[in-house]
Amino acid sequence: MLFTAGAAMFLSWPNPAAFTAEAKKGFLPVIDRKDGYSFLYPFGWQVINRQDKVYKDVIEPLESVSVNTIATNKQDIRELGPPDQVAEALIRKVLAAPSQKTKLIEAKENDVDGRTYYTFEFTAEAPNFTRHALGAIAIVNGKFYTLTTGANERRWEKMKDRLHTVIDSFKIEARV
Repeated sequence: MLFTAGAAMFLSWPNPAAFTAEAKKGFLPVIDRKDGYSFLYPFGWQVINRQDKVYKDVIEPLESVSVNTIATNKQDIRELGPPDQVAEALIRKVLAAPSQKTKLIEAKENDVDGRTYYTFEFTAEAPNFTRHALGAIAIVNGKFYTLTTGANERRWEKMKDRLHTVIDSFKIEARV
C-alpha cells in the first residue's frame, strides 16, 4: 500500500537530521516547515524555483518532482469527489497542457495516520514525447497539496521505482 514506508517517523514532525538518517539510499529529503510537508527526491536532481518546490534532473528534464499548495475551504480531499474523478480533472485542467492527450492509468485513496491522500498514475502525450507521471494530493490545514513526479515514457521502466519512492514519501504535518 502506498504511504506506508516511513509513516511511523511522521507521527511527530521530523527534525532534518532524523529525516536524513531515515532517508532511502540515493534520495535526499525536503522538509518544508512553512507549508508543512516533506518528501524524498532522487540524488542528483537540482532545485528549480518556479513553483513551491521543483526538483529535476538536469539531463532528463521530464524527470522531475514538484509540489504546489493552494488555500481551500475544504477539510478533506474526499469532499471533491472520488479519486478517479478528482485525478482526471486535475490532470486535464492543471497537470497537462490542453493540447496533450492524457490517460489516467490508476487512481486510489490511501489513509495514513488518519489523513486521506489520493494517489494516481497517468500519461500525457505531446507531439514529441509522452510523460509518464505519478501524483499525490491531499487537503490538510486549509491547503490543497499536490505533488507530481514523472519521467519520459521511454525511461519509465528505469525510473518508476524511484518515482514511486518519491510519491510514497510525501507526508503532510498535522498542525495542532
